[in-house]
Amino acid sequence: MEKIKLSKKEYIDKVKDCGIGKNIGGTLGAPFEGEKFTHNLNYYHKESIKKWLKNVKTYWEKSGFKFEIDIDNFNFDQPLPNDDLDFQLVWLKMLEERGVNLTLNDFVDFWKKYLYRHWYSEYSWCLYNLQRGLKPPISGAFQNYFVDEMGSPIRSEIWACVAPADPQLAAYLAWMDSSLDHAGGEGTYGEMFWASVESAAFVIDDPFTLIDIGLSMIPISSNIARCIKEAVRCYKEKLEWGQARERIATIFGHYNPCNAIPNHGFIILEWVYRDVFGDKLCKAVNCEYDTDCTGATLGSLLGILNGFSKIPEEWKKPVGDLITPVPLTITDGLPLTITELTERTIKVAEKMLEKNSDTVEFADESFIPENVFSLLFKNEKIRNLLTFDIHSSIENIEDLQIVFHYGGEPVIYPKIEKIFEISLMKNWEKMKLEHGQIEVKVPSQWNILNIKIENEKFKFKVYPKKVEKSNIIKVKIKNKLKEVYFTILGPEAIKLFPASTTAPKE
Repeated sequence: MEKIKLSKKEYIDKVKDCGIGKNIGGTLGAPFEGEKFTHNLNYYHKESIKKWLKNVKTYWEKSGFKFEIDIDNFNFDQPLPNDDLDFQLVWLKMLEERGVNLTLNDFVDFWKKYLYRHWYSEYSWCLYNLQRGLKPPISGAFQNYFVDEMGSPIRSEIWACVAPADPQLAAYLAWMDSSLDHAGGEGTYGEMFWASVESAAFVIDDPFTLIDIGLSMIPISSNIARCIKEAVRCYKEKLEWGQARERIATIFGHYNPCNAIPNHGFIILEWVYRDVFGDKLCKAVNCEYDTDCTGATLGSLLGILNGFSKIPEEWKKPVGDLITPVPLTITDGLPLTITELTERTIKVAEKMLEKNSDTVEFADESFIPENVFSLLFKNEKIRNLLTFDIHSSIENIEDLQIVFHYGGEPVIYPKIEKIFEISLMKNWEKMKLEHGQIEVKVPSQWNILNIKIENEKFKFKVYPKKVEKSNIIKVKIKNKLKEVYFTILGPEAIKLFPASTTAPKE
């Protein structure tokens, strides 16, 4: 198949506008986050922004963090702080330091180094599980009520920008990212959807084709897919905007305004119902719910579609070129302007496409081949990931992935037999196992009852006479010097927590 050729000059313009759009939408929507009644905004609401800043300043200072924005003299030449972008700055630095062939351990390392103070909602459960020794994807699934929320869909743009015009590659990177804190939930599907849509938007601009590309990367049974299709149906059957918004809120609404499902419907509504940049963003925020996220996501997408020169100056000027991280984010070495973010992103994208894409390459001028839609709709690798066992932890030895399957919760009880499985993968492709290739060591008071290889999995049953709060199984792979360790929790480590609460700090 002939590759897509992407003009580097056009690409840089779109990446810059993606970041500006993120800041515009986040700044527009932040003061209204969490409300469920509709608004009638048509521009930044300065009084609401100042009120929001005062509330945030009080909150951060009570929490012991310095808040450096001078509210009294705030002159609207910088964006409001928004963690929607912060996480992506960290992932960019991770790509720079670890390279473009990432492992889940890379994500874990950088989350622990730069993002550990984000202790709320799904982020807290990710960290809590990592502290207990649980690795992705089980870190994102176990006891985490928030897997259906917006925490990972808002991190999609970095994957689109480092994998432009390769939606499957962008969706794959989004899947890895969301495995830390949304495994098995709608949040994963949201991040995969937007990463692939935004990636394809570097070379095509028809909204309905872009939506179809995004939907091809996620399960047809997901509620995010259903909500997106309902929003499109409302438009095509010519329901008025207010009727469409009410329908999404009624059928897919949730008590928690950060639930990803209705928010995806709202973003789609504003994208397809409106023609003008500012009107689209305002209507997204006017839908309410998670307004900083919906505004920022739509702003990013419109930035990629429009390019820097086409965003109206009246929307760009109030946010300027700065990036304003939230005080919780460790910012050492992170880009703090959109210009720097753009310059560093292009360097990573060059390496990403060279090593990992068979769909697109950079060139002096863009060239769209006749088979462009066949290239953009490629999803065979993603379909395999959608059936991946989330009740597992993954470790790496060199390029080998060791997958420890818990067979459900990562918990074992004394004097009750439990079956564990181990599989080996390279590039997410299952490898054939040989007898004697895997050795396991269990705690001294556990008995291994039998070992066998079945369906390309090393399968063993244990009988624990005694179980500690935290238990370690060591795995050794033939011809590999390094051992890897997997944690199984005992009942003492498991507490019943109220749903929709932040993880405890212990």
